[in-house]
Amino acid sequence: MPKKIDPALRSQAVRLVTQHRSEYSTERAVHIQVAESLGVSRESVRRWVAQHEIDSGQAAGVTSEEREELKRLRAENRRLREVNEVLKSATNFLRGGTRPPKPLIVAFVDQMRAVGHAVESILIALNQAGLKIAARTLRAWCAPAGPGNGPAVRTVSDAQVEDAVRQLAFTMNAAGDRVLAPEGLYGRRKMLALIRKTVLPEAGFGAVDRAMRSLGLNGVVRGRRPRTTIPNPADKRAADLLNRDFTAPAPDHKWITDFTYVRTYQSFTYVAFIVDCFSQKIVGWHASIKRDVELVDVPLRMALWRRGHEGTPVGRDQLICHSDAGSQYTSVRFTEHLHLEGIQPSIGSVGDAYDNALMETINGLYKAECIRTRVFHDGPYRTISDVEYATASWVEWYNNRRLHSSLGIISPTEYETAHYADTEPVAD
Repeated sequence: MPKKIDPALRSQAVRLVTQHRSEYSTERAVHIQVAESLGVSRESVRRWVAQHEIDSGQAAGVTSEEREELKRLRAENRRLREVNEVLKSATNFLRGGTRPPKPLIVAFVDQMRAVGHAVESILIALNQAGLKIAARTLRAWCAPAGPGNGPAVRTVSDAQVEDAVRQLAFTMNAAGDRVLAPEGLYGRRKMLALIRKTVLPEAGFGAVDRAMRSLGLNGVVRGRRPRTTIPNPADKRAADLLNRDFTAPAPDHKWITDFTYVRTYQSFTYVAFIVDCFSQKIVGWHASIKRDVELVDVPLRMALWRRGHEGTPVGRDQLICHSDAGSQYTSVRFTEHLHLEGIQPSIGSVGDAYDNALMETINGLYKAECIRTRVFHDGPYRTISDVEYATASWVEWYNNRRLHSSLGIISPTEYETAHYADTEPVAD
């Protein structure tokens, strides 16, 4: 069954539609835009907005409170009908007026369960008929006799782990089909960490390994990255200020940037990223069919705006922006933009991938997890819009949910939040 929608996500969707409705020509257009940005279906957004308008008195209909009350009453009626049916079946069973022996009680419960009645309803009916029995007692009676008749401990634990892996690695799409979730891209080590963190703290590596093999999960494997850096011998290059040190004491001290490409039916699409070395968070990205200066300048503007929007604006002379020796990064326009923002440029050596190794790793993750799977886009990439849609979904997952080994098996956003929580000044 599909997972229950988080109320915060529903409220966010309603708020976005309400605030930005006037910016679109039709109601459908704003619903589509909000749905794509939040990763939900347009129909869900439409229903949430319609229900909000009913609850707030803007439209006629059944309010959420009335709907919940109706749902509760229906469930109560259904339970009462079920109890009555069990009582009818128990008339002959309890006719003697004395408490039946334990085997007969267990057999009656099994008989009622076989026709679809819930154990809770069966026990309520028996209690109303004067046969007092607790659920705990019934479970003890139904347990296999003797320690050797039950399933092995490993069998039980493996089943629990496999169920946990199945829940985390797969999800339901809008059509109701089971598809691979982003977490299904994890290998065994990260899947074990995720299960221990969210579901089963006592899970073991062997059980996870067996569960993943049973479910056909192997994790993604990164391929080799093609060459996209084309230096311009005429451009003046900045010095290498990082010297292969991709660590930072805090956010916004070292950024690295690079771009890669994606084949589409229409043309090549180039995607540029900017990553913070402290948390490995993608702070800016941009896709374009042109491999020009705008390709690398737009994510820089996005990253600076995002940090300001998050309440942590980048100060002058605090940040180094490191790239390879591609002509886009050594151009006058990009260099001048860095200078105007008070950012120090840093350029690695020509033809040396290790001088921007962390960025090479993230480009590889992007290709392996986003482009070469159908998790973030179902089908081939026909246009740049397909690439943008998949990239936006992947970046959101990468920043906010993906577990990173180098960060202690937490996401970049969690890592930065923990940093700012530790460095916040204490109020007097």
